[in-house]
Amino acid sequence: MAKDHHSSVTEFILLGLTDDPEFQAILFGIFLIIYLVSVISNLGLIVLILISSQLHTPMYFFQSHLAFVDFCYTSTVTPNTLGNFLCKIKSISFCACAAQVCFFITFSVCEQFLLSVMAYDRYVAMCNPLLYTVHMPRKLCIQMVTSTYLYGLTVGLVQAVTTFHLSFCDSNVINHFYCDDVPLLALSCSDTHVKELMLSTTAGVNIICSLLIVFISYAFILSVILKKHSAKGRWKVFSTCASHLTSITILYGTFIFMYVQPKSSSFLGRDKFVSVFYVVVIPMLNPLIYSLRNQEVKTALKRILEKFPLRAGWLA
Repeated sequence: MAKDHHSSVTEFILLGLTDDPEFQAILFGIFLIIYLVSVISNLGLIVLILISSQLHTPMYFFQSHLAFVDFCYTSTVTPNTLGNFLCKIKSISFCACAAQVCFFITFSVCEQFLLSVMAYDRYVAMCNPLLYTVHMPRKLCIQMVTSTYLYGLTVGLVQAVTTFHLSFCDSNVINHFYCDDVPLLALSCSDTHVKELMLSTTAGVNIICSLLIVFISYAFILSVILKKHSAKGRWKVFSTCASHLTSITILYGTFIFMYVQPKSSSFLGRDKFVSVFYVVVIPMLNPLIYSLRNQEVKTALKRILEKFPLRAGWLA
């Protein structure tokens, strides 16, 4: 994409969520608590999976990487947002903004396809339980996770380069609380038609492809559930996948609402608040969903805590 004009913008100003100082102080406290819970729960889940031999299975291997991705993409935005709540002028440099766009897109894409990989893992576990370890060797698991990271990084780099190759020669005020493609395109004085088409196409393809893997995997899982003669057997299979289904529903519902829509000022205003849930809340919810409802994780944590002078009765 050719650069039409020389960009005179060296930094951007973020409008944030509100300009009310009192409301900013309240939001700072809320964001800080949620971020701390997110960091502790995600990193804690990763450490627990690493040190607990009973959790050294493909399912928990993927969950540890999902926790890592959640930690990374909320950390790409939230610390800067917390700092901006305390600043009168919420500025971010041109290069920092480009890096934020790149890494945020990278980890967002990784999140989608990790959930797809986890759906395939659940399909293998439910449909071929006796051959689970044969069909899901560690080498294959590493290859799938590595491919997810490489693809996410490629998408992030391409999107960031094409966005910041545009010219920004007028306003530098971003109508958002972090650097995002859609509000940035509204500031460009270049022709953004190709970039908008590229953004919509990439988002659409990623959603369709990742969801297709999920739908196909769960179609086979559903067939297994229907073949179970007892209600107890059906519930056991369903409960194994419930956490994963919850994460998928929350993520894709929010993601589709954010990106698969026409660009307009009203949508930009609404997106700021939807993005709070996507950027800040979901990374906190995922480790809680996968740990609080999982007896194996609670048992592993209880065993670790019992090695210290702490009582773990609350986990029972």
